[in-house]
Amino acid sequence: MSLKNVLDASSVAVVGASRKETKRGYQAVKTLIEEKFEGQIYPVNPKEESILGLRCYPRVSDIEAPVDMALITTPAGTIPEILVDCGKKGVAGAVIIAGGFAEAGEDGQDLQGRIVEIARKNNIRIIGPNTSGMMNLRKNLNLVGLRDVPRGRIALVCQSGNMALALITEASIKSQQGFSYYVGIGNEADLKFHEYLEFFQDDPNTTAILMYVEGMRDGRKFLQQAYQTTRRKPIVMLKSGRSATGKLSAGSHTGALAGMSEVARTAFRRAGIVVIDNSDELFPSAETLASLPHIRNNRIAVLADGGGHATIASDNLTDLDVDIPPLEEKIRERLRRILPAGASVRNPVDIAGGADENPGIFADCAEILLHDAQIGGLLIVGLFGGYNIRFAQSLAFVEEDAAHRMGKLVKATRKPIIVHSLYNFARPHSLDLLRYYNIPVYDSLEVACKCMACLSEYGHYLRSYHAREKFVFSKGRKSRRRGREIFRRAREEGREALYEHEARELIGLHGVPVSRTYLALSEDDAVQAARDIGGPVALKIVSPDILHKTEAGGVRLNLKTASEVGEAYRAIVEGAGKYDPHARIAGVLVEAMVEEGLEVIVGTKIDDQFGPVIMFGMGGIMVELLNDVVFRVLPISERTARRMIEKIRSVRLLNGFRGRPPVDKRAIKELLLTVSEIVGSYEDIQEIDLNPVIVHDKGLSIADARIILRKDKGSNNW
Repeated sequence: MSLKNVLDASSVAVVGASRKETKRGYQAVKTLIEEKFEGQIYPVNPKEESILGLRCYPRVSDIEAPVDMALITTPAGTIPEILVDCGKKGVAGAVIIAGGFAEAGEDGQDLQGRIVEIARKNNIRIIGPNTSGMMNLRKNLNLVGLRDVPRGRIALVCQSGNMALALITEASIKSQQGFSYYVGIGNEADLKFHEYLEFFQDDPNTTAILMYVEGMRDGRKFLQQAYQTTRRKPIVMLKSGRSATGKLSAGSHTGALAGMSEVARTAFRRAGIVVIDNSDELFPSAETLASLPHIRNNRIAVLADGGGHATIASDNLTDLDVDIPPLEEKIRERLRRILPAGASVRNPVDIAGGADENPGIFADCAEILLHDAQIGGLLIVGLFGGYNIRFAQSLAFVEEDAAHRMGKLVKATRKPIIVHSLYNFARPHSLDLLRYYNIPVYDSLEVACKCMACLSEYGHYLRSYHAREKFVFSKGRKSRRRGREIFRRAREEGREALYEHEARELIGLHGVPVSRTYLALSEDDAVQAARDIGGPVALKIVSPDILHKTEAGGVRLNLKTASEVGEAYRAIVEGAGKYDPHARIAGVLVEAMVEEGLEVIVGTKIDDQFGPVIMFGMGGIMVELLNDVVFRVLPISERTARRMIEKIRSVRLLNGFRGRPPVDKRAIKELLLTVSEIVGSYEDIQEIDLNPVIVHDKGLSIADARIILRKDKGSNNW
């Protein structure tokens, strides 16, 4: 259902309207009147005849005219009945302010489920519950109660009322930019994050989307929609809860290592979202992306009036992966002609006192630098805007003229300028002129650098958009008949995981080379299997009740003689019985010992918010000690698989270290891609754990394989 009649409502019923000034129902009606809402306002309260000069109605269904939106300010327990009444009237949307729903425990969860069921039955979309409200600034539709909210072209979607207040206050004090919409998403019971993205993507009054997120109910659909939206408009996000890890799983190393922060951060960035870590950078980054053209080549120039600021800016930008290239000689020569002899014309450019008598030199240098084809943007740092305060009042006119020239330069070159000024606090007219031209000005050098990095990051994403994944598995993927039979048998036997030889067989069905294995049901079987293999072997317990074989003493390695194999078989079976007297023993697996090499891990799990994710990193017994792993949301492309391999901290070990040859990274890449295909091909897989995978200079060997089944098998929604 379109959200136009909800977020662009032309008529609002305020349910719970009140004459008491302290009540939300009074404040809502008063705000809509005072801010001159362009539509119709209908107070609803069966005990009142009028409120603030407006006729009051007993119920929403008693209103004679059409009603698009209901703002419900009454307690949680009254909501079901009110929604039923709204359904009779054909109301398109409801903003539910009250708390006491899913955030309040089991009873609240049940109540939230009831109101969602009622809303869907009556074609009503819910914002909230437990929300601060929503605003459409273009239509003066203010269902929050905040006054003097600056209007602009940023849509704000926020999961915290206090955070929204902080951002709106910051915009009011420090910026020319403001907001087109605000939505307090609340419990996300009905309307989800991705649905707002879809609406704002097509909204002509919005040029950037600013988000504060604590958690989301359907991260997979959000990523799919963000992939579409960021191609047209930038999204800036602060995701809180970075220090909290995801749920731990005892089933595999992958489950134990998957932290929500790592999964979310990489997924959001792959979708083109600019992820912000610090709250003081959040609004400036959105303001910058909403106001300025992005950087097309990741190369910027720094223009400073002092060496200290130039050095700090260079350090910050370098840390943010922004390139500050040396200038060509012809550009340096042009700068020398207008700057004093002591100026540095490298990059950063230090004008060395050249602006003390003529701050217009900033605009002169900016014109030279931005007309250089290799420079994609300009960061100005230092005193600009304050020369009239520091030296002579007459310089104010010179600075104002320079501001005009720089504003026109941005428009002419389609390249951004960001200004850091020590005199931003004084709000000189020259800096206000820069803001008039949508050139942001910051008093924090670090924030200014971050904003420049955001323009570069977004530009890089747009350049590589064609190579990005859509977070949707290919429709052409196919499971194998034998693979489906393996899962069917495991479920019929009530198992939570495949046996290792079954996991190996499944992987082999999809083209990964796997070694021959034998399931021995007796000591004699094990000895004969070892003879058939013809070399050192490993023995492993096979039991649906023993996932961690090593802990149960269920693994014996490098067995070379028949007597060693027989002794190991007996010890494994006996040890398993002591470890778990009730464990079902399906046999002992006999397999060839794997040639030595570098141990890595490949694993997958189903994340609560984003669906299937894949992990790669250093494996073996060091996996949880080193925690040197990276995660990506599935499916992955060849490009992403290569980047995963290069992103681990121990990549030097893969490339060859201390005389060792480099390992076969192509084989690792192919394994990652195949595992991605397997996860997308079967609905049964909860986790895959391949650890260790032994990588050689040519090829690799899977030393241990584990596949855990989903408890709630159903059709994949990814």
